[in-house]
Amino acid sequence: MIKLEGALYPWRFRLVLVLLALMSGAIAWRIIDLQVVDRDFLKEQGDARSMRHIPIPAHRGLITDRNGEPLAVSTPVITLWANGKELQAARDQWPRLAAALGQEPTTFAQRLEQNAGREFMYLVRGLTPEKGQSILDLKIPGVYSIEEFRRFYPAGEVTAHVVGFTDIDDRGREGMELAFDEWLAGVPGKRQVLKDRRGRLIKDVQVVKNAKAGKALALSIDLRLQYLAHRELRNAMQEFGAKAASLVMIDVKTGEILAMVNQPTYNPNNRRNLQPAAMRNRAMIDVFEPGSTVKPFSIAAALGTGRWKPESTVDTYPGSLQIGRYTIRDVSRGGVLNLTGILMKSSNVGISKIAFDIGAEPIYAVMQQAGLGQDTGLGFPGERVGNLPNYRVWKKAETATLAYGYGLSVTAVQLAHAYAVLANQGQNVPLSMVRLDNKPAPTQVIDREIAHTVLGMLQAVVEEPGGGGARAKVPGYHVGGKSGTARKAAVGSKGYVEHAYRSFFAGVAPIANPRIAVVVMIDEPSNGAYYGGLVSAPVFGKVMAGALRLMNIAPDDLPPAETQTADAKDGKGGRT
Repeated sequence: MIKLEGALYPWRFRLVLVLLALMSGAIAWRIIDLQVVDRDFLKEQGDARSMRHIPIPAHRGLITDRNGEPLAVSTPVITLWANGKELQAARDQWPRLAAALGQEPTTFAQRLEQNAGREFMYLVRGLTPEKGQSILDLKIPGVYSIEEFRRFYPAGEVTAHVVGFTDIDDRGREGMELAFDEWLAGVPGKRQVLKDRRGRLIKDVQVVKNAKAGKALALSIDLRLQYLAHRELRNAMQEFGAKAASLVMIDVKTGEILAMVNQPTYNPNNRRNLQPAAMRNRAMIDVFEPGSTVKPFSIAAALGTGRWKPESTVDTYPGSLQIGRYTIRDVSRGGVLNLTGILMKSSNVGISKIAFDIGAEPIYAVMQQAGLGQDTGLGFPGERVGNLPNYRVWKKAETATLAYGYGLSVTAVQLAHAYAVLANQGQNVPLSMVRLDNKPAPTQVIDREIAHTVLGMLQAVVEEPGGGGARAKVPGYHVGGKSGTARKAAVGSKGYVEHAYRSFFAGVAPIANPRIAVVVMIDEPSNGAYYGGLVSAPVFGKVMAGALRLMNIAPDDLPPAETQTADAKDGKGGRT
C-alpha cells in the first residue's frame, strides 16, 4: 500500500503553499507599486531609453581688428553622419549617396563595410547648409545631420600668422585663436529630444540649456596697415629673391602692435597643400643676431656712463681692429668719427673701442631694459625669448661683438619694441596684441635726454649724406633709423653660412613726436644686393609713408609757411 508524502509530512505542504502565497503577494504588490504608487520610476526608465540630450553648438567669438573689421567669423555648417547598421539595409542607395557626397563609390562602399557594426560614423563635415540639406532630401535611411560652426577668415593670408586658425572641431590651434581659445570658445547648450530605438528623431521636446556664445576679441592690429605691410614685404621678397621676410609695426605710445606680417604665408581658409614652414610667425618665433641695428643702444649706454659725449671722437683708421685671432672690420676705411659718425658709417671698430672703454655691463643693461632677449609678455603660442648673454667676466671679443650686434639673439618683435623705447623718450611700455582702451603705465629705462640725443643721431643716419639710410626717407616727415646686415649662423655647427645674410632696417617716425616704430627683416636676399640699407630700407620707407598717412599723423618736415606762400605767388604751389 503506497502512502502520499504530503500525508506523512503535512507541515511541509503547508509551508510550500505559504511561500508561494507570499511570493505571489510580493509580485502583486510590486506591480501595484510601479503602476499606481511609484509611477515615475517606469516613466524615467522609459525616457532613459527614448529621451536623449543632444548638444547645441556654441557660436565662437568674433575676432576683429582695432577698428572692428572682422578677421575671424563663425559660419553655420552641416555635418552629415550615418548609422552604419541602418545603411547596410540600404546598399542600393550607396552609389547615389557617394555621388551626392562627391566621393568615389568603390572607396565609399569599402568604408561603409568597415563600419557596418557602428551606430555612428562621420560622412562629411563642414558642408554649407544648402548642400547638406540637398543630401538629406534624398531620404536615404541611416543618414543624419548635426549643426556646427566653421571658422572663416575674411583677410585670408594677410592676417594668417596673427589670427591663426581652428581645427575641424572649432578649437584654436594657432595664433590668437589658440592663445585666447577659452575666451573665444562658447559653452555648448543642450536640447532634449525623443528618439526611437533606431535612433531616429521623433520629437524635439525642449531646450534644456541655451548655448552661450564666445566673447569677441578686438586685436591691436590695424587691417589697413596690415594690408600695406603685406604688399610691400611680398614685393620686396620677390624683387630680391629672398627666402623669407618679416615686418613689425608698433605704436610707441601704447605698445600696441599695429601690424605683423611674414613671408611666406598661407591661406587659413584652404590648408590642403599647406607647407609647415609657411605657418611660422617668424616675427615671434625666428631668432637672429641683429647686427648693426643695436648700435644705437651701445651709444646710449656710452652716453649713460658720462664718459662719452655726442661730440666725442674715435679714430677708426685703418678700418680694422685685431683682437687676438679675431679681426673686426669696417666696410669703409674710416677715420676720426664722432658718435653720430659711428652710427652713420656703421663702424664696428668705433663701437668696439667705445665698448672697451665703458665695459660690456652698461651695454648689457641698456639692451636688457629695452627688451632685447627678454620675454615680451604677449603670451603668443610658440614665441621665443632669444638670448642676451651675461658673462661673469667679459672678454674683449665678447664685449665687442655685443656692442655691434653679434653673440646675442632676438626676435623682430623685440627689436621693434626696443626702438619703440627709444622713440618714447626712453620709456618702456608693455607690448599688446589686443586693442587697449587705456594707455598702460610706462617705465623709464633710458634717460630722456639720452633717448632724444640718440634719436637725433638716427635722424642723421637717414637724412645726412653718407648715412646709409637714405632709401628710408619719407617725404614730409623726419625719420630716424638704422640699417643692419648680419651673417646667418650655421645650423647644427659652429660658424656662419657663406654668402647668406639677413638684412634689417629699424626706425621710427616722425622724429618731432615719434608715433610709430617699424622693423623690417629680409632673410637671405639673393638677387645681388644684401645690405640692409639697400634691401630693407626701401620697404621701411614705403610702409612708414603709408602708415603715417593712414593714421593721419601731422608732417614735421614741411617747408616754412613763407616759402609756401612765395611758391604759390610764383605759380609753383598752385593746383593744376
